Amino acid sequence: MSTTKVEILHGHLFCGLGGGAEGFNQGSARVGNLEAEFRCLGGIDNDPAAIRDFTRAAGVQGTVMDLFDRDQYVSFHGRQPPAGWKEATPADIHRAFGYERPHILFTSAPCKGFSGLLAENKSRTDKYQALNRLTLRGMFLALEAYADDPVELIIFENVPRIATRGRPLLDQIQAMLRHYGYAVAETTHDCGELGGLAQRRKRFLMVARHVAKVPPFLYEPPKRKLRSVGEVLGRLPLPGDPAAGPMHRVPSLQWKTWVRLAFVEAGSDWRSLNKLRVEDGRLADYLIVPEYHHGYMGVSHWNEPSGTISSRSGPTNGSYSVADPRFFGQEYSQYGVMGWKETGGAVSGQSAPGGGRYSVADPRFERTCHNNVYRVIRMDEVSPTITSGNGPSSGGIAVADPRAPHGSHRRYPVTDWDNHTSAIIAGSASGQGAYAVADPRPSIGAFAGKYEVTPWEETAACVIAGSTTGQGAFAVADPRLNLNRGKGDHYLTGGHYGVVPWGAHSYAVSGAACHDNGHWSVADPRVDEAAIIPAQDQKLVAIIRALDGTWHRPMTTLDMAALQSLYDPDDYIEGGHYDLDGESDSAKRERIGNAVPRYAARAIAGMMGETLLLSWSGQTFALSSTPIWVRPVAIALSVAQGESHG
Repeated sequence: MSTTKVEILHGHLFCGLGGGAEGFNQGSARVGNLEAEFRCLGGIDNDPAAIRDFTRAAGVQGTVMDLFDRDQYVSFHGRQPPAGWKEATPADIHRAFGYERPHILFTSAPCKGFSGLLAENKSRTDKYQALNRLTLRGMFLALEAYADDPVELIIFENVPRIATRGRPLLDQIQAMLRHYGYAVAETTHDCGELGGLAQRRKRFLMVARHVAKVPPFLYEPPKRKLRSVGEVLGRLPLPGDPAAGPMHRVPSLQWKTWVRLAFVEAGSDWRSLNKLRVEDGRLADYLIVPEYHHGYMGVSHWNEPSGTISSRSGPTNGSYSVADPRFFGQEYSQYGVMGWKETGGAVSGQSAPGGGRYSVADPRFERTCHNNVYRVIRMDEVSPTITSGNGPSSGGIAVADPRAPHGSHRRYPVTDWDNHTSAIIAGSASGQGAYAVADPRPSIGAFAGKYEVTPWEETAACVIAGSTTGQGAFAVADPRLNLNRGKGDHYLTGGHYGVVPWGAHSYAVSGAACHDNGHWSVADPRVDEAAIIPAQDQKLVAIIRALDGTWHRPMTTLDMAALQSLYDPDDYIEGGHYDLDGESDSAKRERIGNAVPRYAARAIAGMMGETLLLSWSGQTFALSSTPIWVRPVAIALSVAQGESHG
């Protein structure tokens, strides 16, 4: 029996970065000889960056459109709209969808006003009430746009708390849908189970079926087993790998934050820190040390005594190298470089740069294919062509600037003790002026008080206007630290500094996900070597081997995209990397957290497609082992159930 392709059109209101649209495009459905092909008509959102992401994901141009009415705009922004602004109309919906009518309308309205992450009092302000009312206005515009030929199925997706905080709005939306001829039902679903994700993501779902156009049941997509977070993240390169792109960089955190993450038990959160014994601000039972030995790669001066010679005297476990002044001119010098016209030494079985004069000063450098690598041009020379290389070793060029040692453009100069100073100026925003001095008096306490921490019971040092040198009233040893929080404290159950085990699944990725407000770190078993112990407040990327032998690290932006099924490394096996619009990681994370997971949308699309194919083939019932999508939906989406088909 030949297969007939049937096109199912879908449009997206409040489309975000396009996870739902991309998932619907990948949906599949078949009934008899009818096979569905899904095509996206477009998406509408007020965020230009999200629309650029949507256009790439959905393969169709999205539309930047503000759906506020004037009163909502003023309430949300606190000001009148700019000149030329106008309220959206049903005609704008037609234009955004290319003047075609969708069979399925997917809406995922802004949910900040309904989210449990927002305080109850703040959710009641005019700003967030205006944002909440946007859900009602968006639905009205879509219904009015296709009043003469209604959309067959409408899906309204949001956070579960909308069922309580947004109850009045939902009642109005349902009444409006019924007025336009729809049967309506509410339920909740877990995107993780529908899409086989590595996260639990509970969402509210309202399904509307046009009674006259779609009589069959809508069946529930099959539930899948949740995957572990390591099953998803383990397929990605290690964080920081340039091949994975900028979204896979590890966030730069303060050293003390890395230490906290290391001591959080995998699967727990900040409350693990209560188990640590701290005395005088120090861990009493643990000591963090670099994994490299003391003196690693150490080089001794020629006129100094050597350290103790041990059975493992090597460069990587002590100061077992020497600064040999006899290097130049010695026949057997290590790392020797021969002149181009010199005779080479005997080639031995260990002819390596570190074992003798086995390097050559090749004058043909300029004619190799790696021109300009570490090239330095004179100040009076013409520069080579400027390329995209952004470093000295990749084609970026350097200049021998004669102004650096003695010119007027020195940044942060240090004046010799016996020289006169530069002019005293009012500020040092550029690092110029009488800024620093090479003081030979360190032995008599010149550096006392630098980054000093004042005990709680002592008087403070002088309070100064700034602390560019780390002196003054700089820090205090505050004994009032208390992590023994009680019931009612948001930190008690919020999962702050939470670490997810490698073999467990993640929690739902939210738009504000960060290491210090939930379980947004992972116990990564792929630990590399550590190097040094930084300062407490130094920002860096650190690898600390936690007590369970893994690396507790924040999830990267790419990790979160993978957990949302927006990114799959198999899609990029032929090169390139996944990236979203813009440079801000926080903005990208917000759009990722607000997105509909691609795999969950794909599963929903398949069941919606089967329902439409059943309707279009004249069938009103199909015997299936797949359960009807929970009882309230079954009532709403089954044959009329007492409602007229008018």
